[in-house]
Amino acid sequence: MTTKIILDTDPGIDDVFAILFAEAHPDIELKAITTVYGNVTIKDATHNALYLKQKYQLNADIVTGASKPLIRPPVGPTVVVHGEGGFGDVKVPAEVEGQADPRPAYQYIIDALKAEPGEITLVAIGPLTNLALALQADPTIVDLVKEVVIMGGAFGENDHRGNVTPFAEANIHDDPHAADIVLTASWPVVVIGLDVTEQSFFTREYLDQLRDDAGEVGQFIWDVSRYYLKFYIEKVGLEGCHVHDPSAIAYVINPALFTLREGPIRVVTDGVAEGMTIQKFDGRVYLHDEWMDKASQKVGVAVKDAELLALYRNSIIDYAARLK
Repeated sequence: MTTKIILDTDPGIDDVFAILFAEAHPDIELKAITTVYGNVTIKDATHNALYLKQKYQLNADIVTGASKPLIRPPVGPTVVVHGEGGFGDVKVPAEVEGQADPRPAYQYIIDALKAEPGEITLVAIGPLTNLALALQADPTIVDLVKEVVIMGGAFGENDHRGNVTPFAEANIHDDPHAADIVLTASWPVVVIGLDVTEQSFFTREYLDQLRDDAGEVGQFIWDVSRYYLKFYIEKVGLEGCHVHDPSAIAYVINPALFTLREGPIRVVTDGVAEGMTIQKFDGRVYLHDEWMDKASQKVGVAVKDAELLALYRNSIIDYAARLK
């Protein structure tokens, strides 16, 4: 069964890993890449997406999305992690073929869901501004989407709580107001957050082997990963990198890789805990409860990491072979 997806992304290094994973696996039809600020500016995000479309002859539409958060001041590009242009030391040509769809991303999402009701999964691996704008413009889309899969958030499982503040994950922290809108809407959401993405690792050896076994695609993944690994070694103290964005794609391909927990989710939108995601899962009735009337959503709390890593590796190797 093929799943049609719109991939909402801020193309930095691990977004490249995820985009190529989505394109590589035969169970996914990558219909569109909608871009958003985050790892890079919106200009660089769209330019990077157009470059990947040209480089790998993607059929996906490229659509430009939001350039800033709904309310909070922009945090700015994550240069320390992804480099000036988003692909680390790999420089994207100044000129690329093709153009982005003329519609803003939120309108493209609305139009696509209306054209194929119940058929499209939204996969968001950047700040959630585009999805929130789509909900604000047309709340009826909650009944048209197949599923919403989000890489973001952290709920304290497996001792993972935040990566840009002690209690906030980067994508949610970039636009907490948008995240609270998206996570409390009455559509089916699965959150693949740090609780599971930080349980899987692309080690130096894993990436070296992928380079050797997956042709040009493996080489490109290896090339863009150099800057990322340097950050992880120097700032995080790991000889490898967490499998953030590709984990959301892995869930779409094989949900059985993940153990999920259900309950409504709220996002802290200001103060020292800005961007913190909190799920109520105890079932108790409280006198004061800002979760009680919100939709129950699913959060990843465990992952079969060895199987995920094998799925990624095999998908990229098979894809590289088809490109020859």
